[in-house]
Amino acid sequence: MTTTRTLAETIRRDLAKDLAKDWFAQPRADILAGIVVALALIPEAIGFALIAGVDPSVGLYASVAIAMVIAFTGGRPGMISAATAAVAVVVIPLVRDHGVEYLFAATILMGVFQGIAALLRLDLLMQFVSRSVITGFVNALAILIFMAQIPQLMPGNDGVGPWTWAMVAAGLAIIYGFPRITKAVPSPLVAILLLTAATVYWGLPVNNVAGEGTLPDGLPMFALPDVPLTWETLRIIAPYSATMAAVGLLESLLTAQIVDDMTHTESNKQRESAGQGVANIVAACFGGMGGCAMIGQSVINVASGGRGRLSTFTAGAFLLFLLTVLGPWVGQVPMPALVAVMIMVSIGTFSWNSIPNLRRHPWTSSVVMIATVVVVVWTHDLALGVLAGVLLSGIFFAQKVKNLFSVERVRRPHSAVYVVTGEIFFASVDKFVEKLGPESQYEDAAHHVVIDVSKAHFWDISAIGALEKVIERMRRNGRHTRVVGLNAASADLFDKFALEDRTGIELGLAPH
Repeated sequence: MTTTRTLAETIRRDLAKDLAKDWFAQPRADILAGIVVALALIPEAIGFALIAGVDPSVGLYASVAIAMVIAFTGGRPGMISAATAAVAVVVIPLVRDHGVEYLFAATILMGVFQGIAALLRLDLLMQFVSRSVITGFVNALAILIFMAQIPQLMPGNDGVGPWTWAMVAAGLAIIYGFPRITKAVPSPLVAILLLTAATVYWGLPVNNVAGEGTLPDGLPMFALPDVPLTWETLRIIAPYSATMAAVGLLESLLTAQIVDDMTHTESNKQRESAGQGVANIVAACFGGMGGCAMIGQSVINVASGGRGRLSTFTAGAFLLFLLTVLGPWVGQVPMPALVAVMIMVSIGTFSWNSIPNLRRHPWTSSVVMIATVVVVVWTHDLALGVLAGVLLSGIFFAQKVKNLFSVERVRRPHSAVYVVTGEIFFASVDKFVEKLGPESQYEDAAHHVVIDVSKAHFWDISAIGALEKVIERMRRNGRHTRVVGLNAASADLFDKFALEDRTGIELGLAPH
């Protein structure tokens, strides 16, 4: 009984500690930041729904559900998740060919896949994403965020004119100038409120939120997707679900790392992966599309003072309040005000230090960063950009390790000793084979050959095959060959995977 009571008390203290830290450490700042994010989410969610080919309510309800659920289930406090373009572009063919109900079913399966990914600890793959790739990812997103605002600024487009540009300039002036007066209220919220009041009072001729799409006027209802539960349905949705899950996790984990850096705190990537899955399942059951973390809105939240889970929950809850209670008023929010906020986000997101670092950093790092930016901006596909960056990083790393390799031939009275130093793996095997013989090419060729690998390590079956090739060539050349200095791991690899008959080949372990 005492043990049970002690355990219950420990759990209660831990829960209270987590609530105080993640939810109520700074409630005022989190609530105000969440309100700013909610207003910025509306045009984004509508736009992403239109990209996917569904009703605006599908994007808006998704943003509500995902933000509110991830506040409890996610592993990165203060990060904003909602409907995103990265997921929307994936499902365009699915919605076009099969309808919105199949989108909901695919989103549920997407969440299941993300839960499985969390169990398999696929979040650990983020260790292979270099800092150059993350910087390129951030810069590309900043550019995409800015490019998305251009239609609202282009002369000749409906509703765009001098008043639009003047309001965007005024919005930026408020955003950057108001903190000099006070930081008690987030400056983006002040800009939105003041510009909305000015637009309504003077009837200024600018685009507003209502012009982006019809806002829903009711609460989302729980309903399972109306699709047949057959293998054929699974065959249709599974490829889309797998892609959505991968893209969603990739963007979420990268955004979590960026928020970690911005707030100088750590996050639980495995919990974030599982939390994304739960949030997407719930969103689909309430008529929403799939989503993931949003770097733009996360930057808005952090820049506005949001740090805890309360800010994320407030964003979703206040967005629901706006849609169901204040819909007509929300529709009058001028787009120039939101454009000003998003321009602020793009400026704050871009890593400006990366420009002078192009000359200071190794050229390989700069190439990886630039390649990531170019691929993402060119294709508007975050996954392709990160994949390109990771592949380039791997190639450059392999090339670097490959060059950390040498072979020195030392002639002794009765033998020739080849001293091998470095890492032997698939990228260095050609150089390894080239440097070791044949012994007969030397004027002082010896009958006995010793290959000393005490300063080398064999990593894979390609390396083992190369060692066999060298030994066999020496034997055909009439040389008695002996390998010395194999460490235990390399010798074990040789014993397991060597293909040729090793009769007559002497192998020696490195001394320990």
